[in-house]
Amino acid sequence: MSPQFQLDVLTSLKRATQPDDCGYKAWHGWSLLNFRIALQLNDRHHLSSQADAQRPGASFDKSIRNHVVAAVRGFVNAINLGTIKQSASVQQDLLNLLTCLFKFGSLQDVAVVLNECVSSVAIEAWLGVLPQLLARIHIKEPAIRSVLHPLLTRLGEKHPQALMYQLSVLLKSPVVERRTAAESLMNSLKSHSSELVEESLMVSSELIRVAILWSETWHAGLENASAFFYVENNIAAMLDQLHSLHGEFEKEPETSMERDFAEAHGGNIRQAYDCIKKYIQQSSNDDENLSPEQKDSRREEAETFLHKAWDSYYVVFRPINQDLKSMSLLRLPECSPALSRARNLELGVPGSYRVDGSYVRIQKFVQRVSIINSKQRPRKVTLRGSDGKHYVFLLKGHEDLRQDERVMQLFGLVNALLVRDPQTKNQDLMIKRYTISPLSHNCGLVGWVPHCDTMHALIRDYREAKKVPMNIENREMMKTAPDYDLLTGMQKVEVFTDALQKTPGKGDDLADIFWLKSTNSEEWLERRTKYTRSLAVMSMVGYILGLGDRHPSNLMIDKLSGRVLHIDFGDCFEIAMVRDKYPERVPFRLTRMLVKAMEVSGIEGTYRSTCERTMNLLRSSRDTLVAMLEAFVHDPLISWRLVNLSKSAENLSNEMEREGRKESSAQPPVQSESGASAGRGSAGLLVTGRQQFLHESIAEGGDEEGDDDENNHSRGKVEQNHHNLLHRLPSVPRSGSAQPTSRDRLARSAQSMQRHAEIQTMAANISTNSRIASITGGASARVATETSIARSRMERSLMGVMGGENGVVHEEALNVKALQVIRRVEDKLSGTDFPDCEGEPLDVSDQVQRLIVQATSSENLCQLFIGWCAFW
Repeated sequence: MSPQFQLDVLTSLKRATQPDDCGYKAWHGWSLLNFRIALQLNDRHHLSSQADAQRPGASFDKSIRNHVVAAVRGFVNAINLGTIKQSASVQQDLLNLLTCLFKFGSLQDVAVVLNECVSSVAIEAWLGVLPQLLARIHIKEPAIRSVLHPLLTRLGEKHPQALMYQLSVLLKSPVVERRTAAESLMNSLKSHSSELVEESLMVSSELIRVAILWSETWHAGLENASAFFYVENNIAAMLDQLHSLHGEFEKEPETSMERDFAEAHGGNIRQAYDCIKKYIQQSSNDDENLSPEQKDSRREEAETFLHKAWDSYYVVFRPINQDLKSMSLLRLPECSPALSRARNLELGVPGSYRVDGSYVRIQKFVQRVSIINSKQRPRKVTLRGSDGKHYVFLLKGHEDLRQDERVMQLFGLVNALLVRDPQTKNQDLMIKRYTISPLSHNCGLVGWVPHCDTMHALIRDYREAKKVPMNIENREMMKTAPDYDLLTGMQKVEVFTDALQKTPGKGDDLADIFWLKSTNSEEWLERRTKYTRSLAVMSMVGYILGLGDRHPSNLMIDKLSGRVLHIDFGDCFEIAMVRDKYPERVPFRLTRMLVKAMEVSGIEGTYRSTCERTMNLLRSSRDTLVAMLEAFVHDPLISWRLVNLSKSAENLSNEMEREGRKESSAQPPVQSESGASAGRGSAGLLVTGRQQFLHESIAEGGDEEGDDDENNHSRGKVEQNHHNLLHRLPSVPRSGSAQPTSRDRLARSAQSMQRHAEIQTMAANISTNSRIASITGGASARVATETSIARSRMERSLMGVMGGENGVVHEEALNVKALQVIRRVEDKLSGTDFPDCEGEPLDVSDQVQRLIVQATSSENLCQLFIGWCAFW
């Protein structure tokens, strides 16, 4: 847009805002144009500042300030004039206003205007962007803090319930500035809502205690520490993990389960920690006056302490593993007496607070807590509300739900757009949402949606009733090609399509389920229609969001209405498409079972028309969606996920392994999860030859994967390698004791490696993904589980490197990645998302057609990980 054209448009828009009775649209258009011009000028200013070394700290151009001030005043007027019908656009105005605050609030003129205008906006309007407000609570710029903190204080005075759960997350943040700012705001709330604050802190901390028991903390911690030490040769990371475990253990037990744990395992834990302390003391005592033989002797003694420690840790790990396998029920009096005693709280049920100030209070917690048999072992928690109803939640530990919370916010915006648009409001189009309430950065509550089952569970029950093997498609593929993963792309297509043709039922399972679950034809037709429409809406929205990992356990179906419900939003912005192993090449899930459940018309009927209506709406609401997603990708609580996503966890792991093989022990390592150096250093006195033993044992066992019993496979392989290596050691007599010492070292390393294999095998048996096991027959369940564990561990290490939770995010890397993400979203919303578009946008029907072709292509589906169940 040329400067003259900009001036002409601005003049026209300004004239439209002159009448006293001008409406929302005039102020919205005026403020939005000023906002965009300010961003353009700011980008040019930033580039010129980088190019001109003499102006690195030059002040903003006056024209930028003028446009920002005009935008702020316009947004405030638009927000005040907005109606319920315009709620989606009003939320866009609020997000843009926050961008003005956080991006330009340090300018004196802007700060003054913001302070004048913010107070004129109804306080209830800010509840819709509360997550974005709290995400910046730690900001240091005084001018921005002077606007933000008083606003949050006002919100807390009138709507304290709205802040309770979100503030409890910030109070547990590892970032000191964020935690301090949250404590300051919480103290201000205590002046008028002290009882509510105390209840929220108690409920939050106790729910976390129930979600992650001491036994589970030690189980996961020892498993990770074992992998750090024996697989990654990363002693510093291992010590960080162990120090964290022992730090938690030093706290006084507060429940009967914690006291039982301390009594049963306290002796071994303390004995192990004594050995760790002796190891650190011995290895850090580096006396230059010692001879090489004395240094070797000290190193030998230090490592002896380390292996003794792991002997004790193994004694702790084994009974914990057995206990967790048999644990299916918790009683609150044993794991959280405080929650068990809680009655008639002021605190509201998560997700029940409304803008008008109404909410349902927690009356009590049901005493029995079920444990769901899945990898993360979530709990099913039930609350009784003040209205007499029971509210069921899934309490998830070891998972960060903050990104899922933001995705639900996006879905709310899309629903508002669907209701407002004339072409979609009468089609009953909506995305089914549920409550997500993070409690900390690794724990949270997910609302339990009644009458829903995963697609995997529905097909499992159907096939069991029909006496059809759950993994029939995989069996057919393995019969034709046992080495399927090693085939070329075209060979995989042939095997894949052949297996689909041989499958009994030809993929009609889901269609039959709909028919069997319906009491009459009218009910069946209504369910089928709602299923098709909801699938189409989420296909388009999921594509814009870049949502991946849509395997059958992440798709739920409402058994009463037929609507499709998506869960688990960890893979957004096309993360799954850039994985090193099994990258997803489909824009959304549209497999044969989903298509056949649409009945006769299939893709060509309701599905395609709904896709086109939805995509047309999303493209026409591009500005609103981009404003939401910009706030999403720049959110300090989740933005670290976007940095360096082009490298998958597996790729990073492979690179680190290669570097470890070729670099010397003095090479500086990758930073660990806690931010400490994760290499050998002074604490990393590894035995000479031990790393070679590890690689040899892995290499020898590399070709032995087969159909052996999964429970014994790892242990037997390591025992065989142990035996082979011991008998391969040189036995020629030598002078002195060096050679026997070397032999003893390798023998001890072999024994320790066996311990590690047993720990990993036991952990795999307790956390094996039942979905994958049911499809593969168990043959690859351990491999999949180990890959998942390694990936999560690597992601946490990456988070430490990038400073995601330690507040040291590399701004340049983040801004570059965020810009790439937003540009990709803008391309999707403009129809220029395919390489051959060359800037010419596709119309909606052509864009939808290309996406459907990609989603149903056998070439794309056959490349997916077996647990994705592309053959369903």
